[in-house]
Amino acid sequence: MTTFQEARAFLLQHRTDYEAAVKGFRWPDPVPFNWALDWFDELATNAKSKDRPALWIVDAAQDGQTKLSFAALSRRSNQVANFLRAQGLKRGDHLLLLLGNVVPLWETMLAAIKLGVVVIPATTLLTAEELRDRLDRGKAKAVVAAEDQVPKFATLGAEKLVRIVVGAVSDGWLAYDEATKAPESFTPDGPTKADDPMLLYFTSGTTAKPKLVRHSQRSYPVGHLSTMYWIGLMPGDVHLNISSPGWAKHAWSCFFAPWNAGATVFVVNQPRFDAKGLLAIIGRCGVTTLCAPPTVWRLFIQENLASFKVALREVCGAGEPLNPEIIDQVQAAWGLTIRDGYGQTETTALAGNSPGQKIKVGSMGRPLPGFRVQVSDADGHPAKEGEVALVLGAARPAGLMQGYQGDDGKLSGAEGELYRSGDVVFADEDGYLTFVGRSDDVFKSSDYRISPFELESVLLEHELVAEAAVVPSPDPIRLAIPKAFVLLTSGAERTPETALSIFKHLHTRLAPFKRIRRLEIVTELPKTISGKIRRVQLRRLERDDDRNDALRGREFREEDFPELSKPRGET
Repeated sequence: MTTFQEARAFLLQHRTDYEAAVKGFRWPDPVPFNWALDWFDELATNAKSKDRPALWIVDAAQDGQTKLSFAALSRRSNQVANFLRAQGLKRGDHLLLLLGNVVPLWETMLAAIKLGVVVIPATTLLTAEELRDRLDRGKAKAVVAAEDQVPKFATLGAEKLVRIVVGAVSDGWLAYDEATKAPESFTPDGPTKADDPMLLYFTSGTTAKPKLVRHSQRSYPVGHLSTMYWIGLMPGDVHLNISSPGWAKHAWSCFFAPWNAGATVFVVNQPRFDAKGLLAIIGRCGVTTLCAPPTVWRLFIQENLASFKVALREVCGAGEPLNPEIIDQVQAAWGLTIRDGYGQTETTALAGNSPGQKIKVGSMGRPLPGFRVQVSDADGHPAKEGEVALVLGAARPAGLMQGYQGDDGKLSGAEGELYRSGDVVFADEDGYLTFVGRSDDVFKSSDYRISPFELESVLLEHELVAEAAVVPSPDPIRLAIPKAFVLLTSGAERTPETALSIFKHLHTRLAPFKRIRRLEIVTELPKTISGKIRRVQLRRLERDDDRNDALRGREFREEDFPELSKPRGET
């Protein structure tokens, strides 16, 4: 039998030996296990780790900070668990968690796990109608919310909910601070089964109405051993992950992965994102490991990175693939290579460039220990280019959701022989995976397959392009042609000269069959509240030829510029 502690120790031992880790790793057996009680509380009593900071929050605006040791956070989460129990919450009940990066977020998560309450994490950016959907489909019995969220519940018929507010108390709401009066010791009402539900995530909805992703008491806590391995976390690290509460990546790297390693979760709260200020804090506080999305890395490289003296050992990117020029600039400034990784709300990190692996620029790495990845064609057969699929059956990884939960409570999407991710990749002869696009984003033009990400990467290399999204635009001859919606950098003007400059850049970098034929320079791009561009919305604009939509900008076509006349023979 393999225990959680043994599996963790094995990955730490082989932290930089990918081949040995893949060959020898075994997921812990699916036995009764409560991660908060059986692992976090072990860190809280172990002489080596109990006084180590578990959570370190820096308030950039107030120039203040909060540090809580593993021992202190264990006691405080016990109090919250007892407080929630006193309000009638029990194993299997659902709780909506609507907080920013404040200490009660971590206390409540730990408390819910100990109690067996299922958490529905939600971003504070949700509208009242989006909250209604979370409450209705999530079947929430309780909510823990920040005081500025309380007005959103006024029209939601939430009177029957157990409502707990962090901050000033409102009518009908209980004060979270009352938890400090509860006992500091907690006794569970029974063993926690591996398949007991733990989390209900609403997907970000880039292509459709959000689905409910259900994770178990095993899938995220145990599954994130793979994320710990990808990031390269070690006991005692100070780990900063730039992600907003309510999204899966926050649980990945602001909760489970660092605490699996016995590292400190480091958080910086800024009123508005300030790259220069954040870089200074990273250096001053001795952050050792950093994970950030491409958007943040793009802002970082606009600063003089070499002037910031940092203690970083590992730097990672996730959310969307990184462009090579970002990797090159960070390497030149700090001597560190940003290592890309890949996973979904439905999974933990399932592929990545882990420490010690040879890195191929542009690739998101190889399958991580414990995951058998098959690149599958439309019929489910192995292929060089196709959809990322996880082999199930006896090889089912711990870090995969239980399934999508329907309105009737039934699960789907993670059963059978394969779990299909919806993401298309290319696999080279060494097993490295390169992202091509979402299966519903890739399109054909003149019978050629076009990857929006590839074309967007080239667009972003132009000095005036801040963000871009490529979609198919209907064409009577080619079926579709690539069109780019482009957001310019600050100060750049939406002029023909700018468009011509971008077209010329594309002509030097792209083969004729995948060349972008139209540009629409816009003032904003539609995004989900997690920050991902909604290509599906732009595709619909093009398909319907809707010229009155507020998202529309100024369009330029290749044929508008005689300087871009086609070479003879081009189709």
